[in-house]
Amino acid sequence: MKKLILSALLASASFNSSLLAQTFEIEGHRGARGLMPENTIEAFKKAIDLGVNTLELDVCITKDNKVVVSHEPYMLAQYMSKPDGTPVSKQEEKSLNLYQMTYKEIKQYDSGIRGNAGFPEQQKVSTYKPLLVDMIKACEAYIKKNGLPPVKYNVEIKSGEKEYGIYQPSTVEEFSDLVHKDLKKLLPADRIILQSFDFAILKHWKKQIDAGKYIPVQLSALTGELGPEATFDALGFLPVYYSPYFKLVTPERVKACHDKNVKLMPWTVNEISDMKKMKELGTDGLITDYPDRVKSIQ
Repeated sequence: MKKLILSALLASASFNSSLLAQTFEIEGHRGARGLMPENTIEAFKKAIDLGVNTLELDVCITKDNKVVVSHEPYMLAQYMSKPDGTPVSKQEEKSLNLYQMTYKEIKQYDSGIRGNAGFPEQQKVSTYKPLLVDMIKACEAYIKKNGLPPVKYNVEIKSGEKEYGIYQPSTVEEFSDLVHKDLKKLLPADRIILQSFDFAILKHWKKQIDAGKYIPVQLSALTGELGPEATFDALGFLPVYYSPYFKLVTPERVKACHDKNVKLMPWTVNEISDMKKMKELGTDGLITDYPDRVKSIQ
């Protein structure tokens, strides 16, 4: 009898451990920025190969109202190259405004051949900023071809009030409608997370979802120093995710989220020691530039 009880306890512990591993979500930041050029199809495929649960990405809008995958709404001098192969300079980067460029123009700029000095492990690959629809189609085809498990897409709408009408559409409604249109036709709602630092964006999505005009994606509130309670008050609703800078995660903040059934997803966790700490604190996962390092904590 004792042996049977012990076996049952061990089986239960093994099951719980397995369940924990399954529910600790790993999001590849901009694909796998530490290993491949950020926000490119190559980076997302790399993240898929490394077994992430979710692909984290950023989107902006072009002059011809297309949704392009890019963190900045302009050509960042740190790694972008012009069509003639010369580097984009710091002085000219913000004048190369994606919202004032057609996608045909944007695609001529290279975003990987120079590499990124901030990420020495990143491979140098000639590539470009993809459209959201092309990125999703490429990833879905890659997953199907290789018999891999499906992933979620955590889409950040890069929006700031000071940039309305300059680097992005004049209204959150217009920006959101363009993104929703692309997502709705390509993915089921349960595989989409929509995040933003701009709470006006999140409030709009919540309103549209409640009205049945948008598919019911999961909403994630990105924050810097704002705590959970202040974030929830500012939003006027509980998001599925509260996503703060990882160094600001505390046991109290984890508890404040979990008490309200909100998941805590810290960004951007790159060192193995920090990954271990996030897991010990009870976060629901982490966002990282180095998905390959996560195996060290599993």
